[in-house]
Amino acid sequence: MTSIDLNADLGEGFGRWRLTDDEQLLSVVTSANVACGFHAGDAVTMRRVCRLAAERGVRIGAQVSYRDLAGFGRRAMDVPPAELAAEVAYQIGALQVFARAAGTRVSYVKPHGALYNRVVRDEEQAGAVVEGVLLADAALPVLGLPGSRLLELAAKAGLPAVTEAFADRAYTDEGTLVPRGQDGAVIADPEAVVERSVGLARSGTVLSHDGSPIEVAARSLCLHGDTPGAVELARRVRERLVAAGVRVEAFA
Repeated sequence: MTSIDLNADLGEGFGRWRLTDDEQLLSVVTSANVACGFHAGDAVTMRRVCRLAAERGVRIGAQVSYRDLAGFGRRAMDVPPAELAAEVAYQIGALQVFARAAGTRVSYVKPHGALYNRVVRDEEQAGAVVEGVLLADAALPVLGLPGSRLLELAAKAGLPAVTEAFADRAYTDEGTLVPRGQDGAVIADPEAVVERSVGLARSGTVLSHDGSPIEVAARSLCLHGDTPGAVELARRVRERLVAAGVRVEAFA
């Protein structure tokens, strides 16, 4: 039977402000990308999400980012490799404390936002992320875009490299994500997102922004928690996947 992991970005709040409905999404997804304080999240939020995830048997991933609270981690930044490696390790380590306190552990690492897109092609920044993961835990899987420099370097370093796809993001003909600033970069139609999810899980293909079929072989499917109606959409995606004969289970 075909299987797929469902991951979502969670813990994206700060202080009294909350962006994601963590509790409801944790009843649907199998893996939680928890913000580690650099683009969103704080100590109290990280602790709460880790506890909720542990209670539901959801795997916890460290969603590491550039240090950019004001820009939600989506602004391009030039961070020296040694500094970036240390900051990646720092973020993972912070989340590990709260995961252990909840009786579980950090199971993987996923970059966020501008860092995620940068390490698709930038070998220096990708290498810094890998170095940071190795500093924190040399056995942690790394989640990223198929064909990215990040996953290539992670595999060379002996880290499990796990591919993911996005049902609610448009793809270029090269298999990269269309930048958010471009029209149509985010798929707004819920039914289209559901159909793309099933197609990605069953056949590993999706139509690009220009309408060409492209291969996107992925072990995990990302559902953004900050989109309107995210919880209901996530439920629909999971229900349709199960109805299509796809087993939904964590990769880690």
